[in-house]
Amino acid sequence: MISFPSAILFACTMNSVRSPIAEGLLKYLLGNAIYVDSVGVRFGVIDGFAIEVMDEIGIDISKHKAKTFDHLEDRSFDIVISLSLEAQHRAVEMTQGMACDAVFWDTFDPTLIEGNREIRLASYRQVRDQLLGKIKKSLPRDALSQE
Repeated sequence: MISFPSAILFACTMNSVRSPIAEGLLKYLLGNAIYVDSVGVRFGVIDGFAIEVMDEIGIDISKHKAKTFDHLEDRSFDIVISLSLEAQHRAVEMTQGMACDAVFWDTFDPTLIEGNREIRLASYRQVRDQLLGKIKKSLPRDALSQE
């Protein structure tokens, strides 16, 4: 369990699937209790399947605007949680000399799955549910009392 942070950054490769899902989940769970943002190593566009699987649980991420580490307006984070190895390397670079932890949650990229719509959606749901479990496990119990 991590100590309760005031600002968390989620990072992945393109800020189009994993990190927007994680950002949306944490904002849903904690509201405005802490500052939450997400970035990618490279620029992407929010993925339609990511929007759909989040909508299934009542979280709207359709207005998410993807950005990269270079486009961060604020770098004052307590923790950067990387969801891809590429993002972890960039997070470690960014946090050198800062009082900020860089944590790696190896998270599968569901865009790699081929197949019909249902097969692909199932992989996105699996990533969403895995991230939700990690978030709930990592934050203090009293922080999640809003559920």
